[in-house]
Amino acid sequence: MALTIRTDDTVKVISGKDRGRTGRVIRVEPKRSRVYVEGLNIVKRHTRPRTLRDTQRAQEIGGIVEREGPIHVSNVMLVDPESGKPTRVAVKRDGGRRVRVAKRSGKDID
Repeated sequence: MALTIRTDDTVKVISGKDRGRTGRVIRVEPKRSRVYVEGLNIVKRHTRPRTLRDTQRAQEIGGIVEREGPIHVSNVMLVDPESGKPTRVAVKRDGGRRVRVAKRSGKDID
């Protein structure tokens, strides 16, 4: 399934515990229909400390680590580059190229 949201897009969360907040997309998982947004949907993971040898290389120590969790793509909307408000996305062909267009303003996103 092709998603209309890509890495480095600015999105606004429209549903869930972070509703109303905006952020930059770090990672997209199209097969699971999930996006990871910078600073949103923070989850805590309890990690076990690595051996001393690995710790010096990877700098990973044990404890509670906070990181971004996945958000379903239906719970986020792309922010219109012109108005700064959430918008739906259309895909049109421009000379064989696939171009994303903001429905709110009609401007190209790419």
